[in-house]
Amino acid sequence: MEPILSVKNLDISFRTNAGVVHAIRGVDFDLAQGRTLALVGESGSGKSVTMKAVACLLDDNATINSGQVLYRKGAGELVDLLRLGKKEMRRTINGQEIAMVFQDPMTSLDPTMQIGAQITEAMLLHKKISASEAKDKAVELLRLVGLTEPDKRVKNYPHQLSGGQRQRVVIAIALSCEPRILICDEPTTALDVTIQARILDLIRDIQAQMGLSVIYITHDLGVVAKVADFVNVMYAGKIIEAGTVDEIFYDPRHPYTWGLLSAMPDLETDDDRLYSIPGSPPNLLHEPKGDTFAARNQFAMKIDERAEPPMFRITETHTAATWLLHPDAPKVEMPQELRARLTRARKAANDQ
Repeated sequence: MEPILSVKNLDISFRTNAGVVHAIRGVDFDLAQGRTLALVGESGSGKSVTMKAVACLLDDNATINSGQVLYRKGAGELVDLLRLGKKEMRRTINGQEIAMVFQDPMTSLDPTMQIGAQITEAMLLHKKISASEAKDKAVELLRLVGLTEPDKRVKNYPHQLSGGQRQRVVIAIALSCEPRILICDEPTTALDVTIQARILDLIRDIQAQMGLSVIYITHDLGVVAKVADFVNVMYAGKIIEAGTVDEIFYDPRHPYTWGLLSAMPDLETDDDRLYSIPGSPPNLLHEPKGDTFAARNQFAMKIDERAEPPMFRITETHTAATWLLHPDAPKVEMPQELRARLTRARKAANDQ
């Protein structure tokens, strides 16, 4: 199946008072129709910047040095979104083809407007429908996202709703023009655990009903395990491991991915303390030579200080950028405690 979205060699810098930050360094990935892709990594790894570039929402101090964002429209026509101006993106792509759900609904909603007006605004702008038809659709969307008494909710203001209800409204707004791709940027971070689960289930149900392709931006690997088909692990502006959700969770090959999985809480672990990856991500104002993860990698070799590793292919769908996968590299296994944890997780998944 041809991908609905292909990002190729995306490279982005930001001009700051301290200098130029090379934030995104050659990102490549594909998104298939109807599938869910998760971008994971620590804060500052480049997840949100990558997707803001896709949606043409980058700040004015950003420079796209190279790359393509190829979107396959309904008739099969390929459009490079990076070549469209902001006005053209707003007119033809944003909302109608690609929509975003952000992590804090209060920054996405206008506190002075009723919920119904905020949902119908994009429909009236992009769709050839009357105000009464738009209002009826707004009520139906609120029903779709699970709000009770939607005909009354359209008259509410954001402050009259709970956090979970506001996030459902934001999802309704994102779906109002029937997009083909939904980008969810940490959509459950500001919510408590029980509401998080409901929102994730809601997005998955809507995806199945509407045939949406979904991209999750998250640092929560628990969310990834629940929703994703494919996973891209980002570090210092690059994708350093990519594969199916099973490959990343049960057969990870990059030491950074080992660290992320080890840092997940586990009730059955033998460790007394919660694991954290030592050190900090590199400052991309001064891009290090070689592998950017080398300084934090206990398995780093001399070559890591000199050369950045290429993506080594492990399976047809699984790749990782680490010199440990080179045929001449010493054999290094993932930590025993992590292997035991992943074995328990696989057994629990199979028993369900």
